[in-house]
Amino acid sequence: MREPEGFQEYVRGRQRSLLRSAYLITGDPHLAHDLVQSALVRAWPRWERISRLENVDGYVYRVLVTTWTSWKRRRWHGEIPHGQVPDGAAVADPQDTSAERVTVAEALRALPPRQRAVVVLRFYADLTEAQTAEAMGCSVGTVKSQTAKALAALRRSAAAMTVERSGEAT
Repeated sequence: MREPEGFQEYVRGRQRSLLRSAYLITGDPHLAHDLVQSALVRAWPRWERISRLENVDGYVYRVLVTTWTSWKRRRWHGEIPHGQVPDGAAVADPQDTSAERVTVAEALRALPPRQRAVVVLRFYADLTEAQTAEAMGCSVGTVKSQTAKALAALRRSAAAMTVERSGEAT
């Protein structure tokens, strides 16, 4: 099977954004890579049709979100825990370079999956409410209500962290 025209260019241009969104949705850099790869694998055979759509990014983000949702519904994730972790060189995670990024990632992980997806698609992927609704397969009203709930939860989380930090300073 030959490679669809324009697919490689799309991946080169959007991979970083997709990976950032997947990381914020999953909270795990390795799982984010797997999620992006799986979403692109699902989009690849349909690329000729997808590339003709008005909102290609919206479609690919929808594939990303639905793939993540289907993963979360599984009972078994294919991982087998081991008692000992093999020795290896510690690799610095580029996502952990800033305390703010860590704090934001923790706050996002505390959100329910749909709210997390809405925040990531709206504010990190910079999609409109309509594009987010299309990507998530829901109404614009659902996007608005989920966004409001998510932002309220993030504000409470930020307020709790502020109180916690001010308690540490005294």
